[in-house]
Amino acid sequence: MKAVITGATKGIGRALTEKFAAEGFDLAVCARTETDLDNLRAQLNAVYPTTQIITQVADLSKKEDCQSFASNIQRQWGELDVLVNNAGAYTPGNVGDEPDGTLERMIEVNLYSAYHLTRGLLPFMVKRGAGHIFNMCSVASLKAFPNGGAYSIAKFALYGMSQNLREETKTSGIKVTSILPGATWSSSWEGVELPESRLMQAADIAHAVYACYQTGPSAVVEDLVIRPQLGDL
Repeated sequence: MKAVITGATKGIGRALTEKFAAEGFDLAVCARTETDLDNLRAQLNAVYPTTQIITQVADLSKKEDCQSFASNIQRQWGELDVLVNNAGAYTPGNVGDEPDGTLERMIEVNLYSAYHLTRGLLPFMVKRGAGHIFNMCSVASLKAFPNGGAYSIAKFALYGMSQNLREETKTSGIKVTSILPGATWSSSWEGVELPESRLMQAADIAHAVYACYQTGPSAVVEDLVIRPQLGDL
């Protein structure tokens, strides 16, 4: 079994990588920082020495990096079971006064990354007639939040892409699931004065994603909304 996970070295991406490794998957992962990827590989190899781990430094906001990563996977693997489009970034702001270029950056990181990588790897799955694509959306894909700005616009767009992809691929044996988590502990929340219990743990998101993957061939979880027990922040 083989899984591709983007934004794999931190937060939800790291938890997903550890979960799929624990379930026996070979992995292809990417991130923007080589040191983080090296550390991830070393830690996984120490626990799962027989697992194949492909790592690549890539900024998936750039189309050429998406294409390079997809080509690398195609060269080394003959099949693909899971694609998790997790790479993303959050910049707070308001439509009326956020810095010029914020929308472009949020669209590139949160939408184009998933779009271009999916296009590069989808033929793999179509040829095989099986596979599962997870797109990491957000509760911000469903409703507006203060300081959502361009980030929320990009996540709304990603959710739209995910729904469209579901319609396109459902007769090809390929499943598509939109993951819509609320506030989850990650590096983006560092320095925030909140009790740890107020936010979700990344491992909980990873377990839920894997549960979606385990559904039989006649069923798919189209949308998975996960919120902190006490509600959105």
